[in-house]
Amino acid sequence: MLFAKKIEPRCSYCQRGKSIDSETVLCKKKGVTQPDHACRSFRYDPLKRVPPRPAVPDFSRLKDEDFSL
Repeated sequence: MLFAKKIEPRCSYCQRGKSIDSETVLCKKKGVTQPDHACRSFRYDPLKRVPPRPAVPDFSRLKDEDFSL
C-alpha cells in the first residue's frame, strides 16, 4: 500500500502549500514555513506526497540450491 489511511500532516503535501525549494514551503494561511510544519487548516493532496522507496531485497544470503528444482 503506497498511501496509508492515517497521514501525518505536513506542509510539504498540503493543498494550500507550494514548495519554494527543498527547505521552504509557501502556505496560503501561514506564509513561509518549513516542509515538516503543519497547521489546523491542513488539507491532504496525494499528488504532492512522494511515498518512501520500497526496500531492496537482499539476495546475498541465497544459494544456488535455493533456485533449483
